[in-house]
Amino acid sequence: MEMDQLDRQAAEAFPGYTVRKDLVRTFSRQFPVPTYVVEFLLGRYCATTDEAEIQEGLDIVQRQLSSRTVRAGEEELFKARARESGSVKIIDLITARLDARSDSYVASLPSLRLIDVRISPELIKEHERMLTGGFYAEIVLAYDASIAQEKGGRPFGVESLRAIQLSKRDVLESLAAGRYQLSTEEWRNLLLRSVGFEPGGLTERAKDALFLRMVPFVERNYNLVELGPRGTGKSHLFQQVSPYAHLISGGKATVARMFVNNANGQRGLVCQYDVVCFDEVSGVSFDQKDGVNIMKGYMESGEFSRGKESIRADGSIVLVGNFEVDVEHQQRIGHLFGPLPPEMRDDTAFMDRIHGFLPGWDVPKMNPTLFTDHFGLVSDFLSECFTQLRNQSRVSVLQGRVFLGGALSGRDINGVNKTISGLLKLMSPDPTVEVSDPDLEWAVRLALEVRRRVKEQQKRIGAAEFRNTHFSYTLGAEGVEKFVSTPELQSQSGISDEPLECGQIWTLSPGGVEEHPGLFRIETNEGPGSGVRVLNNPVPPAFKESIRCAEQNLYARAMQLVGDRDPRAHEFSVQLRGFDAAKSGAKTGVACLIALSSALLRKSVRGGLIVVGEVTLGGTIEPIHNAVTLAELAVEKGARSLLLPVACRRQLFDLSDDMATRLDIEFYQDARDALLKALVD
Repeated sequence: MEMDQLDRQAAEAFPGYTVRKDLVRTFSRQFPVPTYVVEFLLGRYCATTDEAEIQEGLDIVQRQLSSRTVRAGEEELFKARARESGSVKIIDLITARLDARSDSYVASLPSLRLIDVRISPELIKEHERMLTGGFYAEIVLAYDASIAQEKGGRPFGVESLRAIQLSKRDVLESLAAGRYQLSTEEWRNLLLRSVGFEPGGLTERAKDALFLRMVPFVERNYNLVELGPRGTGKSHLFQQVSPYAHLISGGKATVARMFVNNANGQRGLVCQYDVVCFDEVSGVSFDQKDGVNIMKGYMESGEFSRGKESIRADGSIVLVGNFEVDVEHQQRIGHLFGPLPPEMRDDTAFMDRIHGFLPGWDVPKMNPTLFTDHFGLVSDFLSECFTQLRNQSRVSVLQGRVFLGGALSGRDINGVNKTISGLLKLMSPDPTVEVSDPDLEWAVRLALEVRRRVKEQQKRIGAAEFRNTHFSYTLGAEGVEKFVSTPELQSQSGISDEPLECGQIWTLSPGGVEEHPGLFRIETNEGPGSGVRVLNNPVPPAFKESIRCAEQNLYARAMQLVGDRDPRAHEFSVQLRGFDAAKSGAKTGVACLIALSSALLRKSVRGGLIVVGEVTLGGTIEPIHNAVTLAELAVEKGARSLLLPVACRRQLFDLSDDMATRLDIEFYQDARDALLKALVD
């Protein structure tokens, strides 16, 4: 492997905490253990860039894994070694349970097919996770021949064990110090390499999806859903990378195992692990009818009540599953929560507790070219940092810097804040270092998108309370309100119900003697200077007349239209974009005036709206003679609303009932009325 610049920087910034990820894959194919177990050993013996030292360390790791992991068919060999030597060292997944008949704890070691291994109550108390899902450990397994001769004796016993996870507790300082020796882009790439991916082969959307997968590891009580095609590695991170995550494969999930066992008071998975992931979620069901309700209550507050006491936990819940069809077809036949179990699928209250819907279709199918051969952070170091980051919050970063739009409910804001906090912790592990505006905006846009995807599915189910999904944000007190959409909902016709960017507007030209009506979009930018500059070359004469009338109206009626802003102190750049055979842009003066005002006010025009009309130099609205044709064209183009001069009202009696029900038609009296009705509230 050729070391690149990032490898050298990572080794310098994180001495002793980097490992070559291709070595990990070599061993994890050879031996029946997860990635983080292999990396635990590689981090101990191969955390260097010196090729000779790496080779020496690899030999040690090879010997240890060969001598301590039990392959299929070797169970009796290891038991025999324990008998002959008195003990044997193994690496295995250890779980334990209370045997009430003998009033003692017994451990299970699946690789040796032993289910009744003696273990002391002291070890159980020290490692309670054995009683829930278990964990991988280096175990010294002893054999006592005298006990073997007793009736019902248990000759095998756990003499000592060491959990395979990092023992150091000051790792966060090391992570923060190393992070700021790298740029944001370099750090993002190193994080992706650390979980096994080569960033060069991923799109920006795929990278964002992978960062979202990490958020439950760093944010307490974070609820995430990822649904998408098969083979995109949805469960990889939760099964292979961190000992603080537990994967539940499809099937029954018991309330006792998930939350608390009433029989003995033993706390469940959400108390023992940072992340509990339900794989193949479509097959998951609870053993009790109230299982989903208990989970729903836990996802809302982080608390659950079983028996007399109320118990708090901070484990994140992740639901992953597959679409049987592509995302476009899934939206046509239902909604994106379709693969969830029946008791969750159409429950809007359950959906409301989901903080983010990760677009699994943005992640490519796993293939060898996507896996990295370069250096990344050792998994146990990274997972220890992740678990310590859960004790922090970055919500305070938003105060005074980010203002969320009025469409967000309380639960929306909570979900968005948690996602932003998690993403910022990943990007900026040190809370004392100020987050840059680009990093903050990236996190805000991503958080709004994944929460809005949840809201859109609630709206599809038909709940009226979820109808306002136009999520927006403003960066800084003087910033521009920006709207965030979910890409899979974009209208193919171009006219979506998303509010347009400031200075943009859809309009229909009524045409003329030699030209049919046509759809146009006017796009305007404002900056320092003066005057209006049309970027089209040559400028169509009819549009030139409309834009000049609009400009003069803006100057003459500035106080009514834009308040105390002085339009003469700004230069406007305007482009006319045609979407039909029509090219003149004739009689579009009202839309031009609204576009100029929108750019100056920094307010967006409503989504799905088309504005029609011409304004004269004196401010009069010119009559339109083919209002029915324009209304039919607006429906054909996918518009939801049409804004017309009030003089067109009588003509529209001739509009068919079918067309009238598919379009929301509004009227305006003058230019100011048109502006107020066109802008987002």
